Amino acid sequence: MLYLIPSPIGNLSDITIRAIEVLKSVDLILAEDTRTSSVLLNHYAINKPLSSYHQHNEHKIVAHLIDQLSAGKSMALLTDAGTPGISDPAYLLVKACTENNIEVNCLPGATAFVPALVNSGLPTNSFCFEGFLPLKKGRQTFLKRMALEERTMIFYESPMRLVKTLNNFIEYFGPDRKCCVSRELTKKFEENKRGTLHEVHDYFNAKTVKGEIVIVVEGLKG
Repeated sequence: MLYLIPSPIGNLSDITIRAIEVLKSVDLILAEDTRTSSVLLNHYAINKPLSSYHQHNEHKIVAHLIDQLSAGKSMALLTDAGTPGISDPAYLLVKACTENNIEVNCLPGATAFVPALVNSGLPTNSFCFEGFLPLKKGRQTFLKRMALEERTMIFYESPMRLVKTLNNFIEYFGPDRKCCVSRELTKKFEENKRGTLHEVHDYFNAKTVKGEIVIVVEGLKG
C-alpha cells in the first residue's frame, strides 16, 4: 500500500488525525526533503524510517520502491507542503503502482491553491490550476493561450519572480484584469492582496516579498 499524505502548508496543526495515524503505521516514509518533513514528524512524535524521494532521484528509485511495495511493505509519501502530485513529486510512483497492481490511497488535506481560490473573491464555479509558469521555453506561447482562458486561473510562483510574472500578466491579460495574490497562507503573516493586476503589481513592486505565492487571476469575460 502506498499512502499519499498532504503536509501542512505552514501551520503544523493543519494535518488530519488520520494522516498522523497512517504515518505512525507505515514501514517507511518517503520525503521530498527529509529535513523539512522531520520537523513535522518530530512535532507529532512519529519515529519511522525516512528516505528521500524527490524530482532529482525519482526516476532512479521507483523500480526499487515498487519491489519493496510488492513484497508487502507499506509506505507514505510526504512532500514539503501540500498534497503530493500537485506541483510536487508523486506521479511517477503512483503510475508505477497502478501498473503493478499496488493499492494507492491519497488522503484529503492541505493544498495551497484551494484556500487561495476561495478567499480571492473571484468565481469558484469553474477554474483551472496551472501550477508554475514555464520559466523560459514556451512561456510566451503559454501566456498567449492563457489570455483567452475564460475560467478563473490559479498559478504558483516564487517570491523572487512574483513582480516579473505580474508584469507578464499585465502585458498579455491587460492591466484591469482582477486578481488576488496570497502568500504565507495559514501562517502568522498571511496576506491576501486583491485588486487589478496593475494595482497588485504596484503594491508588491514597492515591497520585499517573502513566502510561497499563489496567484489567482480572473478569466476572460465573454
